[in-house]
Parts: sequence; C-alpha cells; structure tokens
Amino acid sequence: MQNNDGMNYAPQGKPNKVVEKGEFAFAAIALDHGHIYGMCNGLIEAGADLVAVYDRDPAKVEAFIKKYPQARAASSEEEILNDLTIKLIAGAAVPSERCALGLRAMDHGKDYFTDKTPFTTLEQIEQARAKVKETGKKYMVYYSERLHVESAVFAGQLIEQGAIGRVVQVIGFGPHRLNAPSRPDWFFKHENYGGILCDIGSHQIEQFLYYTGAKDATVLHSKIANYNSKDYPELEDFGDATLVADNGATNYFRVDWLTPAGLGTWGDGRTTILGTEGYIEIRKYIDIARDPKGDHLYLVNKEGEKHFSLRGEVGFPFFGQLILDCINRTEIAMTQEHAFKAGELCVKAQLQAVRVE
Repeated sequence: MQNNDGMNYAPQGKPNKVVEKGEFAFAAIALDHGHIYGMCNGLIEAGADLVAVYDRDPAKVEAFIKKYPQARAASSEEEILNDLTIKLIAGAAVPSERCALGLRAMDHGKDYFTDKTPFTTLEQIEQARAKVKETGKKYMVYYSERLHVESAVFAGQLIEQGAIGRVVQVIGFGPHRLNAPSRPDWFFKHENYGGILCDIGSHQIEQFLYYTGAKDATVLHSKIANYNSKDYPELEDFGDATLVADNGATNYFRVDWLTPAGLGTWGDGRTTILGTEGYIEIRKYIDIARDPKGDHLYLVNKEGEKHFSLRGEVGFPFFGQLILDCINRTEIAMTQEHAFKAGELCVKAQLQAVRVE
C-alpha cells in the first residue's frame, strides 16, 4: 500500500470469499488511475477471478500483470468485451472517459465498476441512466474513501445500530498530497479530470448521502480555487461545498491538494458525523503525532467516550456484496440510484462553484 501518494493507494484486506474459483470472472480495462489496483484487490479478496486486462499503454499492462500474473494481456478492448465468460468490467479510465467505457461494457452485456468520479458532465449521467434502464446492467462506483476504509465501514455499522441516533450533519475533510511530478498530463486538464469538487469531492458527497440515509440533496453553495498551483492553471487545489439533504440533514466538506510534506501519509482524511444522541469522528489514514496507522474512530454518546482502532478488524464487505449483486441482480452493496445521485451532485457542485483567489 502506497502511503505517500493517494493516486496509488490500494488497500489490501483479509480474503472473504463469497464465490468459488470459476464462478465470477472479471477483467480490467483502462489503467489510467492507480485506484484500479484497489478495485481489483477488493474483488479478488472476495473470490472473483481476474482473467484479463487491456490498456492502450503496454507499460501499464506489463506493470499490472506483474502484480496480477493470473490476468492475460488482451490484444484489444473488444477482445474482453466480446468474451462471454467475463461478467464485470473494472475500469479506472481518465475521468472524462469513464462513462463512455461503461456504456460500451453494458452494451456488451457486462456490469461495470468504475473508479470515482463516475461522471464529469450531466449529459454523461443522463446517458448512463438510460443505458442502465435499457440493458439492466449495473454502473457501480468505487467511492473508496468509504468503501475501502475500515473505520468508515464501521461508522456505517454504528449508525445502523442507532449508536448516535438520527444523523443530522456530516462534515468531511478530504485533503490530498499533490505530488505533481508523478501525475499524468490529464490530471491537470480540467476537461479531463472534471474539477476538484467533481473528482475528489465525489467521495464526500457519497458519504453524506450514505451516513444520513438521504436519497437526494441540494447544493446550497460551493467554491473552488487555485491557491498554490499556479504552474498548472487548469488545476483547482481547493474546493468546498455546503449541501442540505431531502431529509433535513446538512453537509459541509472541504477537499484540497495542499497536504504538507511533513505529514506521514498522503492525506489526513477525516469525517465527523453528528447525531441527535451522539457523534462520531473518523480519522481515516493517520492519527497525527500519535499513530501513523489510520482507521481510528472516536464515538461519544450516552454511554460515554470510546476509541476504536480498526485496522484489520472490519474488512471490506462492499466487494463481496457487489459480486453477489451481479449474480443475483440485487442491490445490497449499493443501489444504482445512490451511485448515480452522488455522481450527479458532485457535478452540480462543480458547475455552480464560485471561483475565489
């Protein structure tokens, strides 16, 4: 697991297989973002068989196969899409190209699992909604800052158990280290990455909807800036937004590319969840100046104050649930509407954002 670079952050958990070998084959297409490794790790740990990979860049394929030697290098995207034994396509394309890949996958009878952000325009969302309706296939999203963080998973379990009552506010902080020299060219082109609120802001909005149980929300206001990255004029290194959900819960989040060099990991991601009977704070990737490991959760409610150290304790149930959803055509891992709504709201936040300097 890469500690200094969020782009190559690929958690590994305990195997928790929901299918036997040969029951569920998937392939990877488009290796533009390092999150593809986290996506594949989660699926493999849940029992899925990674059988093939394709990318336009042979060097990316070579590195991928070194990590996953069980995958064959396909000669083209079409070779994978036309393989009837492959049930799911996992992709981490350039953000602006993620929807088009999903449409092609669904047209070939396959479910689709994309890295976040799932969309960069509202038109893409409309196309994906229509294609899901037409084909009955899934367009699932790797919102990794909840799905692949054990403390974030545990927070959802506590909320479901009623540990803090009704959730009325979620505050999220998603700072990231820029590591500009390691980034590909597309990362700095607004048309390609979609803007900071659309990109890493998607994690925050998804968490808000999930923890509050909301079906929809309104973006009240949002801001973007390039404070410290003037060499990259199309990059936004700061963004924030305030939302209110259809059930009355509120949200404020901040995302940025301003993580200082002295931090022991790529970003001090935190979430505070306020309920009517208590609150939760999640320190996802580090507990600064105290514990370099992440996955710390603090709970305060009528029973007192509790600290949970959750690394290696909870696992990542989403991936097994996703596999079973694909097999059984259920929506246990995540509803299709939830995946789409989070993507839609982050695009809306981006489109209406005020630019500040």
